Amino acid sequence: MFNEILDSFGINASECQVVPFGSGLINKTYKVTKGLNAFILQRINTDVFTDPYAIDRNLGLIQDYLHKHHTGYLFVAPLKNASGKSVIEASNGSFYRLFPFIEGSRTVNHLQHPHEAYNAAAQFGRFTRLLDSFEVGKLAYTLTDFHNLDLRYRQFQQALQDSLSNKQEQARDAIADAESNMHIVDTYKQIVNNKNFRLRVVHHDTKINNVLFDEEGNALCLVDLDTVMPGYYMSDVGDMMRTYIAAADEEEQDLDRIKVRKEFLKEIYAGYMSEMGDILHEEEKEQFLYSGEMMIYMQALRFLTDFLNNDTYYGARYEGHNLTRARNQFRLLKEYQAATHNLDFLVKDLAL
Repeated sequence: MFNEILDSFGINASECQVVPFGSGLINKTYKVTKGLNAFILQRINTDVFTDPYAIDRNLGLIQDYLHKHHTGYLFVAPLKNASGKSVIEASNGSFYRLFPFIEGSRTVNHLQHPHEAYNAAAQFGRFTRLLDSFEVGKLAYTLTDFHNLDLRYRQFQQALQDSLSNKQEQARDAIADAESNMHIVDTYKQIVNNKNFRLRVVHHDTKINNVLFDEEGNALCLVDLDTVMPGYYMSDVGDMMRTYIAAADEEEQDLDRIKVRKEFLKEIYAGYMSEMGDILHEEEKEQFLYSGEMMIYMQALRFLTDFLNNDTYYGARYEGHNLTRARNQFRLLKEYQAATHNLDFLVKDLAL
């Protein structure tokens, strides 16, 4: 299969080394090396991204805009093959893309230093800032309702209604956490109906390994751009908070290890606002800390919903896996709410 795809780019697969690359969970990614040249080959997971051409059109529009208005920005777009196509359908119906490999780059899977959070947040903020004048309505939604918190809560309610009583009994504490935090959904509804909260071009998947760093720790560019689409800035900020500030990840079973690293929270704010401080409306800025609540709560709901639905979406490596994940995220939410209650002054002091 690789032969067919690489041949369309004029690359002889028999002269290449092709090895799995990265830690992504959705698409299958490989590094292709031929002599001194290297590429990233990726098979799109069409179970998740049902319209690969919509992704391709989005990236093409953004690439053209950045090339015209911000020529120095490093935007890692897929290469075009000999036929001028950047998405290639293989004979078995799979879809592939080929990207340039960014020499001297590296990824970080676990944040160790606050400055990494600052650099990543600034990079995501810069991306949205540079596209501030881009006509966001031109972009397709590659994952419909991806961060629609109102929908996620309704899905939880439906799963709760349809679930077996033993599931409900097992998850009694998590269900109580979900219901007691419904005010987060109410705030979300107010935001989406407020004209001062703009739909912008945002990444929607801001985990740290979607940023490429150089050897000195400087952020070079963003990768995994399939979820770039219209959205609210809180999606990017909240996802950074959810995945950067906790010392333990969402798989941690010892809930006492889930603590908020306030210094990382501070750097997310400082980094993102260094790029977006002059762009955001004052009402948007006021909800900066809410972003973390929104995304942590949303992920907790999704794990809990999947547990009640018998693990049909995320799957499970052991009995009760998604309930453990949900409890993990609800604990993180509790810790975050306590930490940010005492950090309101931080946002005011650093407001840009």
